[in-house]
Amino acid sequence: MSEGYSLRDVGKLLGLSRSIIGRLIEAGFVTPARGRRHEYRFSFQDLVVLRAAQGLTAAKIPAARILRSLKRLRAQLPEQIPLAGLRIEAVGDSVVVNEGDRQWQPEDGQYVFRFEVAAPDGGLAFVNSVEPASAPARSQWFEQGQALEAVDAEKALEAYRRAIADDARDLRAYVNLGRLLHERGRMNDAEAVYRDAIAKCEADGTLLFNLGVLLEDRGRAKEAANAYRAALNAEPTLADAHFNLARLCEAQGLRREALRHWSALRKLTGKK
Repeated sequence: MSEGYSLRDVGKLLGLSRSIIGRLIEAGFVTPARGRRHEYRFSFQDLVVLRAAQGLTAAKIPAARILRSLKRLRAQLPEQIPLAGLRIEAVGDSVVVNEGDRQWQPEDGQYVFRFEVAAPDGGLAFVNSVEPASAPARSQWFEQGQALEAVDAEKALEAYRRAIADDARDLRAYVNLGRLLHERGRMNDAEAVYRDAIAKCEADGTLLFNLGVLLEDRGRAKEAANAYRAALNAEPTLADAHFNLARLCEAQGLRREALRHWSALRKLTGKK
């Protein structure tokens, strides 16, 4: 992928919200390049490091130690995904990277996560290593839901529900569950999922934006506008929220606010 991966690509591949990716960038885990419109463009190495940072942060490992370790890991990663893929895992007190027949250690340390990078059909996928078992481990329900969406939506919904049952603060599972329910026309269920997530998780731009889209589709324009405002309060650079809110403000006669969001949108997209 010559121009790198977009913010949307990263969110889809890793199951991370824009706000979480932004925090990982602010913490210094990655320094993505900028595209022609000053948008973020992520390299393959950036994606691997972000996935590792996500797992290590969830494991409560100190940020300074993660940053030091991942800088060394990134420096040793290939520029493109190897044909044989990568497997990154804990062996004793060390991280071991398996690249085909080659095995190497970026740095000693107590890591408690495990994942693989693969290239199915020439694409890119991040998957948790699956141990032989009768059911997925707790951390794997979300990944199973992602894998099932294209082949069995009902089973994907169940996997996301199981992820939430295991971790009531799994924001990624709420977002995907609500979106999938919305896509299948189950509006009441989708709204209930989003409301539950708002009550239990941190404010998240993608979650609140999705709620706004749902409320618009249900004909509740004023509530949708408030959801978009909340999304922008959590994530001010969410261009789609500025666009939708500007449009709703114009329809509601809120011309001054509409102009403010049109202006913000132009700054973010570089369009005049």
